[in-house]
Amino acid sequence: MMRYAEENEKLADKSACAGVRADLKMCLLESDCCKVKKRTPRECLKENDVSSECQMLRNTFFECKRSMLDARQRFRGRKGY
Repeated sequence: MMRYAEENEKLADKSACAGVRADLKMCLLESDCCKVKKRTPRECLKENDVSSECQMLRNTFFECKRSMLDARQRFRGRKGY
């Protein structure tokens, strides 16, 4: 799933949703909102001025974080992982 990672590159963050977080971060930084309009990724997310791919990654990241709190997910596995 780690689309933006280079080969043989490892994430320093070893948390459960680190891969999805890194993909979302790179998607936001490469969006026109951050590049052309010079806004922060947080501002772009608040204004919904991002592509549908970034919005799907945001939803996947949310589901991954939520599944960490859900006790039923211990048996089913995390979403987006």
